[in-house]
Amino acid sequence: MASTSFRQTLRRVWALDKFSYSVRVFIALTGSMALCWWQNEMRLLIPLFLGIIASALAETDDNWQGRLTALVVTLLCFSVGALAVELLFPFPILFVCALAVAAFALTMLGSLGERYGAIAYATLILSVYTMIGVDQRGGEVTDFWHEPMLLVAGAGWYGILSVLWQALFSNQPVQQSLARLFRELGQYLKLKSSLFEPIRGLDIEARRLELAKQNGRVVAALNASKEIILHRVGSTRPGSKVSRYLKLYFMAQDIHERASSSHYAYNALTDAFFHSDVLYRCQRLLRQQGAACRRLSESIQLRQPFNYDANFAEALDDLQASLNFLREQNNPSWRGLLRSLRALANNLATLDRLLSDASNPDKLADNTDSSLLDRSPRGLKDYWARIRQNLTPTSLLFRHALRLPLALVICYAMVHLIHPNQGYWIMLTTVFVCQPSYGATRRKLGQRIVGTAVGLTIGWALFDLFPSPLVQSLFAILAGLVFFVNRTTRYTVATAGITLMVLFCFNQTGDGYGLFLPRLFDTLIGSLIAGMAVFLFLPDWQGRKLNKVLANTLTCNSIYLRQIMQQYAQGKRDDLAYRLARRNAHNADAALSTTLANMLMEPGHFRKEADVGFRFLVLSHTLLSYLSGLGAHRGTELPEPVRVHLIEGAGETLSRSIEEIANSLINKTAVAVHSDAEEALANELEQMPEEIDEGQRLVQSQLAMICRQLGPLRTMAAHLIKENEKAA
Repeated sequence: MASTSFRQTLRRVWALDKFSYSVRVFIALTGSMALCWWQNEMRLLIPLFLGIIASALAETDDNWQGRLTALVVTLLCFSVGALAVELLFPFPILFVCALAVAAFALTMLGSLGERYGAIAYATLILSVYTMIGVDQRGGEVTDFWHEPMLLVAGAGWYGILSVLWQALFSNQPVQQSLARLFRELGQYLKLKSSLFEPIRGLDIEARRLELAKQNGRVVAALNASKEIILHRVGSTRPGSKVSRYLKLYFMAQDIHERASSSHYAYNALTDAFFHSDVLYRCQRLLRQQGAACRRLSESIQLRQPFNYDANFAEALDDLQASLNFLREQNNPSWRGLLRSLRALANNLATLDRLLSDASNPDKLADNTDSSLLDRSPRGLKDYWARIRQNLTPTSLLFRHALRLPLALVICYAMVHLIHPNQGYWIMLTTVFVCQPSYGATRRKLGQRIVGTAVGLTIGWALFDLFPSPLVQSLFAILAGLVFFVNRTTRYTVATAGITLMVLFCFNQTGDGYGLFLPRLFDTLIGSLIAGMAVFLFLPDWQGRKLNKVLANTLTCNSIYLRQIMQQYAQGKRDDLAYRLARRNAHNADAALSTTLANMLMEPGHFRKEADVGFRFLVLSHTLLSYLSGLGAHRGTELPEPVRVHLIEGAGETLSRSIEEIANSLINKTAVAVHSDAEEALANELEQMPEEIDEGQRLVQSQLAMICRQLGPLRTMAAHLIKENEKAA
């Protein structure tokens, strides 16, 4: 029994997202430390450790062949960067000019994709590490190849471990990403169930806002899973294991569309069925399905069979019984709402079937179009097109590429003007803290300062408590692990960890106590320079581009609507064009949520429109929910005359109306608050004879709700444009 429990614990530890990353870092740091102790050359420790850190920062997901190629490019960039610093260091004017040009060029490489951005960022960091090494030698450049060789050796050592690990455990990142995706879907379903709370006066808007934020997390998980799977599939036919994961990914997309769909007005349902148990049963089933997604997440992560709870069928039967009872009451005022509830019940039944199919992914039907869009550039022409597209002041990346070199030049001037002890840590702090947006920089700035102070305090205590060099070596390795495990999620803890690692490493070769005050002082100066650069030089205030972000959200929704109506015209098929339109609509919704979150971090004057933005987010996410509801029932067959009327008539009219609002937002031109044509169309769609079939009724009902949503969107758009005119 104890043995089984121990194996289960090991399985859970192995399945943790950061465990494999931690093992690689631990092996790399421990191996370097052991080598230095064995050779009695502790002065080699710092450059080896710094090389490992830079290499790990340059690491992105890929198959082992892709990682090997990326490693070669990374080591080449590291070598050029480190040697350039060594050779140009004695010539301040030439050095600072080369630094500015290199920082601009490396930042612009981020336009080519995540892999190139990570390599460029790590190269810049390793260059600053080289400056620190030269500064430690008093600025003397002797054996200019020695320090770069050690830095690149540390980077290569970690890179080899990464390639070998990927060759041995290629599918582990796929499992972890899919597990994270279904975990986020489970949370989304749980939040969605809270909308069915039959309580009068419930703040639906607040819950919809929370749902929109969670939708952003689901979209991020979907995008991450797609990229990870794409790295394993490429242009070849996927193997059996990857094929199974690909089917689960497409199933997650279907669940997301079903889960995000709406067929009803929640307040109207609450008022009408306040004394019935039907909403509680909907809520219970959604909660159960959310719990099932979380169990599926755990099964994927632990590589264990997934067993769908058979009791869910009973919950569905109970829901159908409640609906039958309400229909038998023959209340005329309930007819429209009961149709919405039946559509909801059918949607929940489909969700139930999708989750039950997940117990055996191999038996899932092959998708008619399993292609994934690869956005990575192909050839020199694509590379140049990506870079040229971002060579404009409106590009966030271009502004950052101009701002970062300026900040580094100021840091370099500060180092030479005030000659602080360990002054090049100022530049390193600026590289880490200076982010493309003000909100992200402000967040990193505070976390960096607090984390450094915490790390120095803990280091001061541990230096006195554990003076043994061997024990301090172990602390240095553990502190490095803390940094890597937390650097993307808890930056304050990560900063404390890297501060401790630096203190203990320097104490192996000299006086670690001498770093306490310089480290704190340099962190404060570097953070201040980064903050002032983002605030004063080409600031990218989110409020100034809010109208464009809102317009992009509506434009993507319009394209999604057109794709849905094409599906009704030509038959349901999950082809690449449809999936791309659906994903772009959800990506735009998530981008709006992120923009508004960043706005809240900006000074008061620049976030005055945040309230309007959040109300618009609720409205646009509701519109997306109605579109998802329409998309979820694409298998509905419509008679030819009805199909022409709804697709070429109502569908096209609504798409044009959404685009009209989007164009008004982009151009900041007046938008009509009320549209007689839309009001007439909504009334026409809502007037449905009793003899029409349920499929047509459902499509008309969804189109009517989409039409009714345009009025509030027009009002919010007009209000935002009016506020912008006042500000101008």
